[in-house]
Amino acid sequence: MFTHPVLRRILPGFALSSLGDGMAVVAVPWLALELAPADRQGTWVAVAVAAYTLPAAAGAVLFGRWLRRHGGARLAGWDAVLRAGALGAIPVAHLLGALTIGVFVALLALSALLHSWGTAGRYTLLAQVLPARHHLAANAVLTTLAELAIVLGPPVGAALIGGIGAVGVLAVDALTFAVLALTYRWAIAAGRPTPAPVGAGVPDAPAVPRPDPAPAGASGWRTIRSDPRLLGLLLLSFGFFALYGPIQVALPLHVSQDLGGSAGDLAAHYTAFGAGAVAGGLVTGYLRRWPLWPLTVGIVVCFGLTLLPLGLGAPPPVALAGFALAGLSWGPYLSTSMALFQRVTPPESLSPVLAANGAVTVVAVPLGVLAGGPLTALVGARSTLLLTAVGTLLLGLVALGYTVLRHRAGRIR
Repeated sequence: MFTHPVLRRILPGFALSSLGDGMAVVAVPWLALELAPADRQGTWVAVAVAAYTLPAAAGAVLFGRWLRRHGGARLAGWDAVLRAGALGAIPVAHLLGALTIGVFVALLALSALLHSWGTAGRYTLLAQVLPARHHLAANAVLTTLAELAIVLGPPVGAALIGGIGAVGVLAVDALTFAVLALTYRWAIAAGRPTPAPVGAGVPDAPAVPRPDPAPAGASGWRTIRSDPRLLGLLLLSFGFFALYGPIQVALPLHVSQDLGGSAGDLAAHYTAFGAGAVAGGLVTGYLRRWPLWPLTVGIVVCFGLTLLPLGLGAPPPVALAGFALAGLSWGPYLSTSMALFQRVTPPESLSPVLAANGAVTVVAVPLGVLAGGPLTALVGARSTLLLTAVGTLLLGLVALGYTVLRHRAGRIR
């Protein structure tokens, strides 16, 4: 990643834009609070946060016909251009006195429309310019940078809000995406990537023929439906991310009500999880010789196991350590699942398949959050955490059983 003539041009821009997104985690809800009517602040904060992510699912469907034939760098670059333009319009509207809560939400939604394609483009680019044996390590570099930015971005954003305000922070975020767009343009100018052969140099590459591939240019959805491995991986990812959603609702309530803790105690949990995720991302690059299917499914099983101390009411130090280990398990998942998509998907279908995967997974956590509200009200915060842990564990065990059966049949590794 750091020596490749194309990728080394992109990494600084990606790291900078990831930090900008980390700052936006604080700036988006804060500006929504400033703009919303006092009696509807909670509603508008939720709408603003959703607007910054959920339209990506619609964009994956609406623009597939026009975007699925383009290369990874171009897709990622177009997403960065749209992000920069839409987010940059927020401070412009503020200077013109035209920034209302409705305009703010509309611009956030516009900025997110191509985000599934941008994510797909990044990982497609990796598959285009690197041999398959390096996919996992390269995925881990991007994932670790993103996780690290989520740890560092919010405190940086909070500090900047005190000086330049939330609008100023979003202007900085827009600037980081403008830099990213330029780095992708630079990467394209440096040379067109050529597809690397799938499975080249990978000791555990599948030894069995692929199912009949979907026609070239087919939609990502059609390609996924035509291959049970891709469909199973998509369902596993959706379930994994959806089951994480209730944690975001139940953990604050558990810390404040069940444990009688403070905001600092809640922050300690998230910091421990984030640090574990960064460590997990760093370790991932060294796992490329492990069989990817069992590794990916094992991550889900480990995540469920490490959540059990929280749900079972273990002493706070034990529960905190378990949550840090949950982050350690969480960190590698995106890298290993992306490596599987890169390995199994025909090269000509990779970007639409990854966009379809992004469209599904981007709604998974919000759906889990929505389910977590009534579930927490019904059974309580600690019981919700326990149900989430058990549900994740069962999901992993079912997937593990399916993987073992297909491996014995010689169809999967």
